[in-house]
Amino acid sequence: QVQLIESGGGLVQAGGSLKLSCTASTRGFAGYNVAWFRQAPGKEREFVAALGWIGSREEYGDSILGRFTISRADAMDALYLQMNNVRPEDTAAYYCAAAAVRSTIIPVTAEQYDYWGQGTQVTVST
Repeated sequence: QVQLIESGGGLVQAGGSLKLSCTASTRGFAGYNVAWFRQAPGKEREFVAALGWIGSREEYGDSILGRFTISRADAMDALYLQMNNVRPEDTAAYYCAAAAVRSTIIPVTAEQYDYWGQGTQVTVST
């Protein structure tokens, strides 16, 4: 069982930046595909970004491409989401997730992830 804990959310003005962090309770993220999702009130959970364990390839959702960057600490004990040029539509609860590696394809749907954090709220003001 892997417990994930997000931090770094808060209130930010449109055009500003924010960095989210996620830590794992056990051996860290070694051997897992990891990702960020978000969910706004009344909407389905949306894929934001993923980082594959094999080859450290990255995948991004279309709505944040070019503005957000996913990264992982060298010690494999933390996952980050750097959010730049944020917009009001980025307002949501952000969740980190981890999935055991099952293939070379990086999963991008929520159903493919095994472990989830409790979420951290990001609110972007105009």
